[in-house]
Amino acid sequence: MFDLVLRNANLADGRSGLDIAVADGRIAAIGRGIEARGREEVDATGRLVCPPFVDPHFHMDATLSLGLPRMNRSGTLLEGIALWGELKPLLTVEAMVERALRYCDLAVSRGLLFIRSHVDVSDPTLRTAEAMIAVREAVKPYIELQLVAFPQDGYYRSAGAVDLLARALDMGLDLVGGIPHFERTMADGAASLEALCRIAAERGLPVDIHCDETDDPLSRHIETLCAETVRFGLQGRVAGSHLTSMHSMDNYYASKLIALIAESGVDAIANPLINITLQGRHDTYPKRRGMTRVPELMAAGVNVAYGHDCVMDPWYALGSGDMLEVASMAAHVTQMTSREGLRTAFEAVTTNGARAMRIEGYGIAEGASADLVLLQARDPIEAVRLKAARLLVVKGGRILARAEPRVSRLDLPGRPGLVDEASYAPREEL
Repeated sequence: MFDLVLRNANLADGRSGLDIAVADGRIAAIGRGIEARGREEVDATGRLVCPPFVDPHFHMDATLSLGLPRMNRSGTLLEGIALWGELKPLLTVEAMVERALRYCDLAVSRGLLFIRSHVDVSDPTLRTAEAMIAVREAVKPYIELQLVAFPQDGYYRSAGAVDLLARALDMGLDLVGGIPHFERTMADGAASLEALCRIAAERGLPVDIHCDETDDPLSRHIETLCAETVRFGLQGRVAGSHLTSMHSMDNYYASKLIALIAESGVDAIANPLINITLQGRHDTYPKRRGMTRVPELMAAGVNVAYGHDCVMDPWYALGSGDMLEVASMAAHVTQMTSREGLRTAFEAVTTNGARAMRIEGYGIAEGASADLVLLQARDPIEAVRLKAARLLVVKGGRILARAEPRVSRLDLPGRPGLVDEASYAPREEL
């Protein structure tokens, strides 16, 4: 007797008609026609079962704060940073915890169970760190939340930031963060990366840097980050987030840089919804998209993952915690709308993100943690196209969320009475 059995499921690798049996929080068996019963059984009816979605780049201390203390009228990155500076003195631990927990409820309903959040540690009170540590503990049974000590106002540019980052890490934050392009000079930005990677090496911590989030093609801090990664022996523990300046670089330099990123083992984390919104603001026409060079990075063997970044905060007025929306935007912006490109977009919000966050036991395989999402789609392409409904969300074998399939009931003369959006598929996919 298993704890849970999902019958007749499709997997992202193309296998179909499989049963997935769960026992003691792990996937005990995968195969056709598993005879043993489950205490609870769910008929997947040929729909896709995948591991949970992963968001390796988010700002949970700011989430759901839209309109506080005012709206971002220009919609720009710099006004968002200024707005956040106005809001910080007004923040309370209780309010941040309440907003973050509300967001985590939404995340669970979306099948999003792994999140890396950057925590602004520029304020001397470190209320943000205190609040996010409390949230990390509260959601531990159902969300793995990694916290990055992020000197939002600059490691050298902001008074006291050097000490504040050290204090935040002492409090128990999980990763070292930075923002070199926001330092006063290129030299300060490079120096900050040397210092931050040194701290990570000494403390045995991973690194995740807001890197070159700008349209300036001369912002090349990712080059320094890669060099410091190798210098300090941090390969496999470092991520460069955003990397939007690569969209504006000349092709010769970009080709050199992409090879360096691949050699260093640095992960690239793009944030499609925010990158396409905040970049290119100084352009008239033609307008740059602002996304990093995803296809080229992937072709070079770099692990590229997608983050949501923001939901209803000073930088972004939209967002719903839906990583399939992120994948869909990425497919459009990168022009990766081929069949293989769409599968890749799905991987960038699942397996690639898990690799960037170093999640153990992730995936649909015997012995892996029984963390599963049942989607109203037959395959990853359909999941991205439809931003498919999450019919079941499971963590460690425990069902956390359920939803009914999305079906529209029509009243049209001479036409079928129901429309299931998942029934619209190219003939070759049937």
